[in-house]
Amino acid sequence: MPRQVRYAVVGLGHIAQVAVLPAFRHAKRSVLAALVSGDEEKRRELSRRYKVDFVTGYDGYDSLLRSGSIDAVYIALPNDQHRDYTVRAARAGIHVLCEKPMATTEADCRAMIDAAREASVRLMIAYRLHFDPATLEAIRLIRNGQLGNPRLFNSTFAMQVREGNIRAKRRRGGGPLYDIGIYCINAARYLFRDEPIEVSAVAVNNGERRFDEIDEAVSATLRFPGSRLATFVTSFGAADAGRLQVVGSKGRLELDPAYEYAEGLTLEVTKDERTRRRKFAKHDQFAAELEYFSDCVLNGKEPEPSGEEGLADVRIIQALDRSIASGRRVKLSLRRRSRRPGPAQKVAYPGIRKPRRIVRARSPHPD
Repeated sequence: MPRQVRYAVVGLGHIAQVAVLPAFRHAKRSVLAALVSGDEEKRRELSRRYKVDFVTGYDGYDSLLRSGSIDAVYIALPNDQHRDYTVRAARAGIHVLCEKPMATTEADCRAMIDAAREASVRLMIAYRLHFDPATLEAIRLIRNGQLGNPRLFNSTFAMQVREGNIRAKRRRGGGPLYDIGIYCINAARYLFRDEPIEVSAVAVNNGERRFDEIDEAVSATLRFPGSRLATFVTSFGAADAGRLQVVGSKGRLELDPAYEYAEGLTLEVTKDERTRRRKFAKHDQFAAELEYFSDCVLNGKEPEPSGEEGLADVRIIQALDRSIASGRRVKLSLRRRSRRPGPAQKVAYPGIRKPRRIVRARSPHPD
């Protein structure tokens, strides 16, 4: 049985270049075997940099899947393309690690899950924080009762997005709710270890041209069983912010930054009028998810986070969209999940340096 998984990275945009491709240097059971991009310059320069022989445009994707050169794909494409490229890979017997959000609709998520199940391949959604030491320590503390009964969750995740960036294009699955609000939703779910039963949201837009297709900001409330509340605000028109707080009956916990991959996270716990602060070292979160997924592929394990985890978040996002459109609360049927991220999933690799040159890809942030 092979002891390494050969990956094709599909889509060579900003996140692929600054985080995914460099992560293969740490991921010992994960081999970068192929690159897929519609940009010839990206294919040429990045294949040379990472010593990858098999490169192709999107028109050669199906041939790559049938070539015998790869075992898995890392889908780093725009959100609206996730279903198509995942289903095609699964039907060819290729395992799939797909960026989040999993897709833009529940129907697309279910099609991806069904395709993987029918082909008996592994499907994992790239929730990198499910393997991050600081995040998993927060989960452990709450699960062990250090805060008492967790009652409230709140978070702010904001950034400036340049005009014309794909994150500002609605038809591509853009907007702050899909792109970064999903982190807040997922965090509330894994920290409360439960699923919301009712959601509501409002959206605002200051009229700038860059927000012609999307909301500038969204404020959301999720009601969980046991009368617990999660609230968050997410924006593409405010300064960088990414923090979360959980308040329990006996204490509170804060992560700030909470969602970052380019720097270490900081965890602060306050209980009995005493505050403990712990700064975690920067870790390569992308190598961690690659190695975890490779272990699942090599040993026949079902990943956590699976396609069902990705579906759960998209289901909530679509309900929030309906609330924004109607101005009403939206009820959700309770769907219990048996698997959640926990300390056993911790995978820690040292942080990586950003490549000196990014090939024909721009950060979403304005210059």
